[in-house]
Amino acid sequence: MTTPIRRMSRRMPGWAKAVSAVVLVLVVFFAGIRLSVLPGLKDLFGTETHDRSGPALLQSIQDMSRYDAASGNFQVVVDLEKDTKYLPDAIRGSRTLYIGAGTVDAYVDLGKVGKDDVTVNGDRTSATLRLPHAALGKPALDPDRSYAVSKQRGLLDRLGDLFSDNPNSEQAVQKLAVRHIGDAAKDSGLTTRAETNTTDMLDGLLRSLGFKEVHISYGS
Repeated sequence: MTTPIRRMSRRMPGWAKAVSAVVLVLVVFFAGIRLSVLPGLKDLFGTETHDRSGPALLQSIQDMSRYDAASGNFQVVVDLEKDTKYLPDAIRGSRTLYIGAGTVDAYVDLGKVGKDDVTVNGDRTSATLRLPHAALGKPALDPDRSYAVSKQRGLLDRLGDLFSDNPNSEQAVQKLAVRHIGDAAKDSGLTTRAETNTTDMLDGLLRSLGFKEVHISYGS
């Protein structure tokens, strides 16, 4: 008596048997990779990174006349959430928790000091200098210390990432981190420290040149 399985096998065309055999081989093949049955086979499909960037081109050179007198290190936790009206977050929306770390420099622009801002007595023993107030440089985000803690995206946002040239872009949270770091630097007293350090530097320099009295003030 012929069983149903044997009758089905006899009715199966030759091309179907070949396709089934190929599928079976592929299943076993990839299962072996996942379970590491075949040593070293994982590396067969490993990715490699190649840096094919061209050489950096010098576009301009600027002479620096400012004295960087202080630098502050800052860290901020950015919690950015984007919602869409009439749609639940699971469908459309995103929330990113981002740790931003960066530095802000405070400097005194010595290039703004004019002839009328420097007074030296006749025997060159006393000097009076009037300098511009210290200013803050642009915040610089440190990519090695900045990272996303978590990302939550709705279904439509995930689908959009598939067709985006820059999926999962963190540009928005990075800009927000830079802004918060800049605001924190304004309230940190960094410019006051920069003026104190500049005064100490110039006082020591002028005294080493023979000046007995050094008077330094700051104003616009």
